[in-house]
Amino acid sequence: MHRRILVPSALAASLVLAIPASAADFAAGAPGIGDPYYPASGNGGYDVAHYDLRLKYRPATDLLEGTATIVATTKQNLSRFNLDFGLAVGEVRVNGRKAAFAKRGDRELEITPATPLEKGRSVSVVVRYAGKPSELKIGGWTAWHRTPDGGVAAQEPDSAVWWFPSNDHPLDKATYDVSVSVPDGTQAISNGVLQSQSSRLGWTRFNWRSNKPQASYLTTLAVGKFDITTDKTAKGLPVLNAYSRDLGDHAGAARASVERTTEVAEWLEEVFGPYPFNALGGYVPNVTSGYALETQTRPFYSPRQFANGANVSVVVHELAHQWYGDSVSVKGWKDIWVNEGFARYSQWLWSEKEGEGTAQELADYIYALHPADDPFWTVKPGDPGPDKQFDIAVYDRGALALQALRNEVGDEDFFAILKGWPTVHAHGNANVGDFVTYAEKVSGKPLAELFDTWLYEPSKPAGAAAAPAGAAAAARTGVRPAQPTSYRKIAATNSVHDHGHDHHRSHGH
Repeated sequence: MHRRILVPSALAASLVLAIPASAADFAAGAPGIGDPYYPASGNGGYDVAHYDLRLKYRPATDLLEGTATIVATTKQNLSRFNLDFGLAVGEVRVNGRKAAFAKRGDRELEITPATPLEKGRSVSVVVRYAGKPSELKIGGWTAWHRTPDGGVAAQEPDSAVWWFPSNDHPLDKATYDVSVSVPDGTQAISNGVLQSQSSRLGWTRFNWRSNKPQASYLTTLAVGKFDITTDKTAKGLPVLNAYSRDLGDHAGAARASVERTTEVAEWLEEVFGPYPFNALGGYVPNVTSGYALETQTRPFYSPRQFANGANVSVVVHELAHQWYGDSVSVKGWKDIWVNEGFARYSQWLWSEKEGEGTAQELADYIYALHPADDPFWTVKPGDPGPDKQFDIAVYDRGALALQALRNEVGDEDFFAILKGWPTVHAHGNANVGDFVTYAEKVSGKPLAELFDTWLYEPSKPAGAAAAPAGAAAAARTGVRPAQPTSYRKIAATNSVHDHGHDHHRSHGH
């Protein structure tokens, strides 16, 4: 038998390694991730890698039962931590052991594990819960759409709080497995690829997987009775589109638009580079809202987007977000221009491709449309504030900024910037300043003043150097530029930003 003999110095070292951190070394994770627009969104102290959501939904009663398993890594020594969640919780386990929990306010689930969690450790959190999402009101509203045959989760800047516990901010993206059991004859639609589907005892389970980092607000669920079309792209990506069976007069126009998803995505690859995900599609549920949303791999479209006939422009907008907004996400919600300015500009480029008005002609028209005293010019797309986050100026003035950039650096560098940016920041987060720095690097030109003029100055840019060329000429002659053919279709998508509630108020500020 061999005995290990410890000399005093070795003994001391071994004792140091064996002594756990004292209680004083552990602290509670912050109840918010630090976004000044929405202080209650997200949480501090950990980073989520994966969500596994196992759900059962009853359309007749709107009852949702769920077990969420969250795999995360601690970023500090944690005595307790929060998840963002609103439904009633029955049990929480951390690393397999029951944990104490309490609801704080209307969206915070505070969890105290049986033993404190050391920094840098992998942690599993299991939350069992149940409730009716449509009855959960936070700030007086719900992000859950009740439909005649089910329910839908699709909302910005957050929707997860109504149906699964999360670190609810784009800074903490994760992969997802979403498994949903619904009554036979009903479908469950989510993000990514449908891995499997099985039926037993009157219930059908749908298993979806998103294998790339995904923000919580981009995670969607739609339960109802859908007509589903499937296909594959030339590169083999699965395409799945879904339409509620009771869309009425909007059904034909919705299909005529969303069925062009593959065509639009292939064109966007020429502009923005390779499509960043492993699935493609869209869905149109029978909801009363009017907006659309870039839910990852499978955008959500309200039927009202097609009330005046087919509109491929809205499909262009939401698919452009797969690069600008989904793959490259905001660091903070003040950086919304990095999402919306580019999605709107992609509509201008589609118009240019279709011969219905160049981006320059659209820029000239929109610049002239808003006189100097129009409040449009007081909104700062680079930091609009939570009450103006989805103002039309973030979209249109944001797109004007890109046309100004194009005029300044020329087409070769401009399109190199548009294609390079989603590659450099793929599946990550970035802010407005990051884009300015990148554009300067590619073009070799100082651009801070140009971006300051178009994104931050609360006034209408003036002079030929700042204004689009045609608009500058119009200002001299007093003749307004002609309305491009595509303008009405693009303007009809302005409601993509109208999410039906007061974002500022909804977060309690």
